[in-house]
Formats: sequence, structure tokens, C-alpha cells
Amino acid sequence: MILHTLIDYDALRVIWWLLLGVLLIGFAIMDGFDLGTGMLLPFVARTDLERRVVINTVGPVWEGNQVWLILGGGAIFAAWPPLYAVSFSGFYLAMFAILFALILRPVGFKYRSKREGAAWRTAWDWALFVGGLVPALVMGVAVGNVLQGVPFHLNDELRIFYDGTTLFELLNPYGLLCGLLSVAMLVMHGANWLVLKTEGEVEARARTIGSVAALITALLFVLGGVWLYFGVSGYRIVGEIAKDGPSNPLAKAAELSPHAWFANYAARPWIIAGPFLGIAGALASFAALRARREIGAILASALAIFGIISTVGLSMFPFILPSSIEPRSSLTVWDASSSHLTLFIMLVCAVVFVPVILAYTTWVYRVLWGKVDAKAIADGSGHAY
Repeated sequence: MILHTLIDYDALRVIWWLLLGVLLIGFAIMDGFDLGTGMLLPFVARTDLERRVVINTVGPVWEGNQVWLILGGGAIFAAWPPLYAVSFSGFYLAMFAILFALILRPVGFKYRSKREGAAWRTAWDWALFVGGLVPALVMGVAVGNVLQGVPFHLNDELRIFYDGTTLFELLNPYGLLCGLLSVAMLVMHGANWLVLKTEGEVEARARTIGSVAALITALLFVLGGVWLYFGVSGYRIVGEIAKDGPSNPLAKAAELSPHAWFANYAARPWIIAGPFLGIAGALASFAALRARREIGAILASALAIFGIISTVGLSMFPFILPSSIEPRSSLTVWDASSSHLTLFIMLVCAVVFVPVILAYTTWVYRVLWGKVDAKAIADGSGHAY
């Protein structure tokens, strides 16, 4: 017996769809508070010492948190090659903007305190703000465009052609709404992190901003859902599709259909848990902040992130990347994956290494638990930045 046949091909495809969702949610939760902290830096901290406190709340962990981004990108490359090809070529300029912003973060962390001048440090503080804002905004805009369909098609040889032209095409009204939702969501999460890790004026300002961001997150999420129902057509598969067949998107038929993204809720009512958790998590974050329950607040914002991102995946299933030009070219769970053997080998690797990453991450956060000590920063002991 060939070992990889122990798990059916269609089951492996669903498993890797779930794992991709886990990795993306893991990135949003773990690196999300880093991005949110960067966006909040110029607003919650008014003195140089306060800003160093804020930076040192994420200083020991931000590099490790980016492991989730690397894992997500690697999973897309290996498990869903057509998705990687379309997204990384079609969204090239958007990806470049994210990469540039992410590069600003380590440079800002490392160089900010190399000189004493106020202008020097303020410039790097705003660089860290950009390093948080741009990825959060652009990733949200990208999700909004995926829900509307991406302008690409496949020829008979399965070569991919992206028919979009400029970055500004992505900045359509619904895409921008999703971008603002992403920014509000991560600002909420970052504020909850600062409430957990700081004291005094910084904590108070973060609590105020986090409370507002939580309400805005819930409002924008509801607005996005209503807009999606009334103003954005989804996609649906016409006829049958071979769930264990070769990865050939052109072997199916698909079409644009009003309210198609909501059809899964009728077929699988349990997925209503996604939007419920998104709204409930944001409102619970607001309530926990007002009640001064620090751990409860950050757990609630993590729950909101889980609910919001899972809502997108569950609503679109089995579509991964719909084509707005030729719906038949749309990529789905059933026709855009790697081979049966490749998915099995990757699953074995994931089963081995993901628990190691989780265990190591848990240990790191346990060691670094507690508030950042402003006194230790002032006297130059115990903090990196």
C-alpha cells in the first residue's frame, strides 16, 4: 500500500484549506498586535520614554510572530501553486508595498534609539506607524477584492493571465471598506496588547482607543456583510465538480450569481458561528476594556479576528480565488491544489513542526509575561530598544 493513499485526495484538500486558514488567522492574531502597536505608537505615547515602553512591548516577540507569515506564504506556494501564481503576480504592486512596509519595522526598531535627536526618533516612530498601517490596510483591501473576483483567466494550457492594470484598481469602495475593517481590527488588537503590557498614561490612552476601535470593528464588519449581500455578486459552481480529480480549474463550470456568498449559510447553518464570533468578539473586547479585564480583552479581540477571517473563508468555500473575467477559471479547493503525494508529505511536516512552533511560542510568552518596566528602560537595563 502506498502510504499517502491512507488519506483521500479530497480530504487532504479540505485539510490544507483548513490549515491555510489556521496559518492566516495565526498571522493576524500573533503579528496583528505588532502591527496594531505600530499604528498606535504616535498616539498612545507622548514622551520618548513612553514610546520606548510601547516599542519594548513587542520588541522581544515581533520577529518570532512573523513566522506565521512565512508559514502562510510557504503553504500557499506548496499546497496551492495556482493561487500563489495569481496572487503574487496579480497583486505584485500591493505585495511590494507590504514588503516595503514590513522592512521598515526592523529598521525602525534597530535604528530609532541609535541617535538622541528628537527629529531622528520621531521620523522612525512614523516609519513604524507606516510599517503597521500599510500591511493592515493593503491586506484588507486584497480580501475585499477577492470577494468581488480578481481579473485573471487561464488559457487552454492552464497558463495564467492577469488582466488588471494598476494598483489603484484595487482601491475600489468595497475593497477600501475591507481595508478599513482590517485596520480597525488590528488597532483594537494592538490596543488590547498595550493595555495588557503597559501601565499609567499609555495604558489609559490605549484603553480609550481600543474601546473605540472595537465598536468601529463591529460596525464595519456588519456594514461589510450588508454591502456584500446587496451590492456584491458572488460565484457558484454549476453542475458537478470532481473533488478528487486533477487540478484543472477549466474542467468545471462556474458563474456569477447574486447572493452566492450567502448560499453556504443555507446549506451549512453552523457556519453562522463565523460572523457571530466576529461581532461578539469585538463587542466583548469593548466590554472587557471598560471592565478593566486585560486578559479577557485581548482574548476577545483574538476571537473577533478568528470570526472575521473565518467568515470570509466559510462564505466563499469551495472558492479560493474567483475570476471576475472568466468564472470558469476561478480557483477552488477541488481544482487548484498540489498533487495527492505533495499534500500528504506537507501534512506530515505540519503535524511535526507546527506543534513545535506552538510549544516554543507558548514558552516565550510565558517567560516574557508581565508589564514592561519603564524604570528599567530609563536606566538602560533589561530592554532591547
